Amino acid sequence: MPVDQHSDPFEEQLSAALHEAGGTFDRPGGPLAAAGEARGRRLRLRRRAAVAGGVAGLALAGVGGTLLVPRDGAPAPNPSSVAASGSAKPAAYSGDDVFRTLKKLLPKGKLTKTEARGTKGDLPPLALGVFDDGKGAGAISVGLDRVGTDRKGFDPVTAVMPCSDGGQSGFDSCRTDVLPDGSAVTVYQGYEYPDRREDTKAWGADLVTPSGQHVSVIEWNAAAEKGKPVTRPEPPLSTSQLRTLAAAPEWRRIVDAIPREQQKPSAAASAPTRPAEMAGWVILRKLSLLLPDELKRVSYGSQETGFGYMIVDDGKGKSLVQVNVQPGMSDVADELFGEGSETLKDGTRVAVHQGPGEKGGAGVVMWTVDTLRKDGLRVVVSAFNAAAQNKAATRAEPALTVKQLRTIALSPRWRSTED
Repeated sequence: MPVDQHSDPFEEQLSAALHEAGGTFDRPGGPLAAAGEARGRRLRLRRRAAVAGGVAGLALAGVGGTLLVPRDGAPAPNPSSVAASGSAKPAAYSGDDVFRTLKKLLPKGKLTKTEARGTKGDLPPLALGVFDDGKGAGAISVGLDRVGTDRKGFDPVTAVMPCSDGGQSGFDSCRTDVLPDGSAVTVYQGYEYPDRREDTKAWGADLVTPSGQHVSVIEWNAAAEKGKPVTRPEPPLSTSQLRTLAAAPEWRRIVDAIPREQQKPSAAASAPTRPAEMAGWVILRKLSLLLPDELKRVSYGSQETGFGYMIVDDGKGKSLVQVNVQPGMSDVADELFGEGSETLKDGTRVAVHQGPGEKGGAGVVMWTVDTLRKDGLRVVVSAFNAAAQNKAATRAEPALTVKQLRTIALSPRWRSTED
């Protein structure tokens, strides 16, 4: 830890919260870093679903000889030759198998298939459809994948989609629980658009087992994720039904059948094209150490690698402060730093922006200092006169001055991947 680290109740609370989540600040790159990866996995599953066309889906037991359970009294097909007595190689499942499993596990209603993938393709298994329980059609998606468990002390809680602070998450509710078998599951109720410019709701459950099986379920109150009108006030499944669906053992058997080689990208795909992004929790820690001591840290969050935020209060109202850290940005320097920017003696480029917030909150202003080092490291620090960008302003100006934002953005702390 740096010798100039200060200590206050918030620091102790923050450190304790991260320790409870499975790691500490003293272990960069450890289990906690996985929490930042969870959202990336969720978004990756959604992108994969979108490629399949139609409704977009997710952006989280038994092996060998186990067949899908019967549907409508008829046995599900067994596409591979797995011996009844068990085998080292699990069964393979077709897209139809995956879709039938979803249909079997849903409550009474009509499910129309949009797209489905099995375990033999280049992309992980997926089932997409439109479900109507008689109260209106709602899109539903189940994405299946596997997360790495080879790191020491793997804990599903650090791998499942994390619940962020309510002020920024855009969720009406979000809760992560640990099931009796050790699996972690996050169940959330949110919106397709966090700024709620449309009434499309997106609810989901994201589950990771101790063995690394990852099940992501998401549903909407419209027949598609985007581009379709809302058909019902809420999505078809309740939060308890979402939890039950995600925890169904049938999904785990399908995940076990995903070929291991499917998880290994090609050498070309795995070759780094830019430096690794900083873990969100590391950014959060650095930001806390760089903020003025007199600011009360109210809440915080790091939803993904490369990003962290805190809500602070100087006694005049809450103020959101956020940081983006992006390596390898030299190639877009001229696009980011044009007229009005400055270049420091060490080659660092600096631009200051002051204007309205980006997400439509009434009276919200956004003050930003954007910096780019000669080595391509970009650090952008912004402050707002509200606790959230999509809500009304709570004060006249942000809690940090432009000078203070500049000091934070230019701090040498950002050059290190540690504290």
